[in-house]
Amino acid sequence: SIGLIFAFANAVAVAMYVVGFAETVVEMLNDVDALMFDELNDIRIVGTLTVILLLGISVAGMEWEAKAQIVLLVILLGAIANFFIGTVMPSENKKPKGYFGYQTAILVENFGPDFRDEETFFSVFAIFFPAATGILAGANISGDLADPQSAIPKGTLLAILITGLTYVAVAISTGATIVRDATGDHNDTVVDTVNCTDAACTLGYDFSICEEGGCKYGLMNDFQVMSLVSAFSPLISAGIFSATLSSALASLVSAPKVFQALCKDNIYPGLSVFAKGYGKNNEPLRGYVLTFCIGLAFILIAELNVIAPIISNFFLASYALINFSVFHASLANSPGWRPSFKYYNMWVSLAGAILCFVVMFVINWWAALVTLLIVLALYIYVSYKKPDVNWGSSTQALIYNQALTHSLNLTSVEEHVKNFRPQCLVLAGYPNSRPALLQLVNSFTKNVSLMVCALEVYMEPVLQSPVSPDYARCQRWLSKKRIKAFYAPVFAENMRYGAQLLLQAVGLGRLKPNTLVMGFKNNWSDGDMRDVENYINIIHDAFDLQFGVVILRLLDGLDISHIQGPEHVVLMCFLVATDIKSPLSLTDQRLLESSQQFKKKQGKGSIDVWWLFDDGGLTLLIPYLLTNRSKWGDCRIRVFIGGKINRIDHDRRAMATLLSKFRIDFSDINVLGDINTKPKNKLSFKELIEPYRLKEDDMEQEAAERLKAQEPWRITDNELELYKTNRQIRLNELLREHSSSAKLIVISMPLARKGTVSSALYMCWLETLSKDLPPLLLVRGNHQSVLTFYS
Repeated sequence: SIGLIFAFANAVAVAMYVVGFAETVVEMLNDVDALMFDELNDIRIVGTLTVILLLGISVAGMEWEAKAQIVLLVILLGAIANFFIGTVMPSENKKPKGYFGYQTAILVENFGPDFRDEETFFSVFAIFFPAATGILAGANISGDLADPQSAIPKGTLLAILITGLTYVAVAISTGATIVRDATGDHNDTVVDTVNCTDAACTLGYDFSICEEGGCKYGLMNDFQVMSLVSAFSPLISAGIFSATLSSALASLVSAPKVFQALCKDNIYPGLSVFAKGYGKNNEPLRGYVLTFCIGLAFILIAELNVIAPIISNFFLASYALINFSVFHASLANSPGWRPSFKYYNMWVSLAGAILCFVVMFVINWWAALVTLLIVLALYIYVSYKKPDVNWGSSTQALIYNQALTHSLNLTSVEEHVKNFRPQCLVLAGYPNSRPALLQLVNSFTKNVSLMVCALEVYMEPVLQSPVSPDYARCQRWLSKKRIKAFYAPVFAENMRYGAQLLLQAVGLGRLKPNTLVMGFKNNWSDGDMRDVENYINIIHDAFDLQFGVVILRLLDGLDISHIQGPEHVVLMCFLVATDIKSPLSLTDQRLLESSQQFKKKQGKGSIDVWWLFDDGGLTLLIPYLLTNRSKWGDCRIRVFIGGKINRIDHDRRAMATLLSKFRIDFSDINVLGDINTKPKNKLSFKELIEPYRLKEDDMEQEAAERLKAQEPWRITDNELELYKTNRQIRLNELLREHSSSAKLIVISMPLARKGTVSSALYMCWLETLSKDLPPLLLVRGNHQSVLTFYS
């Protein structure tokens, strides 16, 4: 934002200096009646020719520009010396034009303000301010300096000191030697009958007629008054040429350099074309042409007093933002921010920023407002686009400071049910492997709570950092998909060990996951049952560590890594992924479509909540958070609960009262009086568990115990007798009957007692309960309340 504004200000400054030069040339032509057309058009012609000449010098390279500046500096120093010499050389011929040499009376009279024609201090300041805008000239060409860190502060401070003293000396000298109004007529001397008290009267001249207007001489009327005072007036004109051309040349070089550096970062679309440099010094020739065009456009205005306030506004905005940036860097307290300037102070920078902003509005409030809106728009664009550029900015440092401070403060705050947030640890593997899982979780955690996307890499623990190039790519993928999550890879011997590491170690203080989210293991029956054992034990481990557990099942599955390769993080587009080397099967096409279903707006429908156990309220909280999102905003919550056939109305009223107290909107409450009736089809469940039964009655006890020890997931006859599975079969039948058209089903997850229910039986329960249904979330809280009646 600063770069564009500053580059534009320098480009417009070219016009101001060239118009200043052209005004002097045209005034000289006017004195000898040599105008080509009229004063305004002649300024345009002279200005255009001048900027073309300056462009040629700039394009020739920094060596030519430096040589030209030295020549111009010598002329300028000579002109300044010529002026001061002239101030001590009295001349009778100059008195009618207002010059009387150093006089105390003139200094006293000129010391106070005398603004005319609706001018004010700040309107004059706006015209004069560009004289001080060369302060960043050294920084603008830092790439061409041998030792910019040393040269820029020394050169800048010396330039400020020398020019400041020169400006003050010129102001005092002119104010002490020249009156404000003079007629230029030798006959306007004081006569006895005239009663006047101004400085001119005390020195023998009566310029009182100037009060009526029309006088051409004096400080208020003659813009070439320094030529009048000087020892050799043509040298002043040469000095004006030198000062304006020198400043114009500096701005013409500065603007393209700044613009080129900005364009190299490729932040704004279409500007990268100006990043290209030419020659050994990487000269920004395209930037020179652009600056020339901008400068020429403003030269055609041909009014110095119109151009100067525009420049002042943009330069003040640039300086204000630079000052604030420096203050911001100091405020961030980053160890990398180490100003080498001995007298640097952050509060001076803040004061400078505030002063610049105030002066902008005092000069012209609407122009300042427009400028700030432009800067804000540029900044918002960059913030929104998030270009892949790392500046090591002060914002990064300040965000770290704030995050660290708030995280530490958070640790001393006791937890309260009103502030509960489902902070999710998502076992998703590579982020693009299970996009549907991440997109759904992001729907209820985004801007609300923590989400950590975890990857477990199965290998022997070695001295290898999990922060590999994949880490950066995965985090970029999450950012690209606008999924607000952290990425946490871990090396482990197996899935369960990796999950244990993540469950215990992920998080910082209160910013620690409290809910484990996994995908349902759709292909569990086709793989190694040891993987199923690990999968079920992860659920038990989560409950042991006081985590809630959420499992998502989609009809077609979640894992699409076999389509595009889990080792590549690519942007997924249906049938356009770069890793797809052959046409997809119908199954894979359907799987890809299914993987993107939570990315789009869900439309009108229902989220069916089957609240079968009181787990603390997580089963209700997640659907509520989903319906607060725009993608799920058109969905309504339907609640299903178990009950007795003779108490349906009572249970419905009781549930409605409870939900009302929880302030959770719902469209309907269904009390299932037939939830405990026998299922219609138990045969499929028997077929499902058959391969995993121990069948201890068919073998000796010792052999059965040995097999159970080797394969602990085996289902014993005792388990089947103690733990009836009719409920899971019946629930699946009811789910198909009532929720087959739901956008999402959220159901309380059955809990198996650890150590007494085998992994295979528990997996068969989950499979039976959730098969052949719309997207389904199995949810079980840790039985700590997450909902409260109180606001």
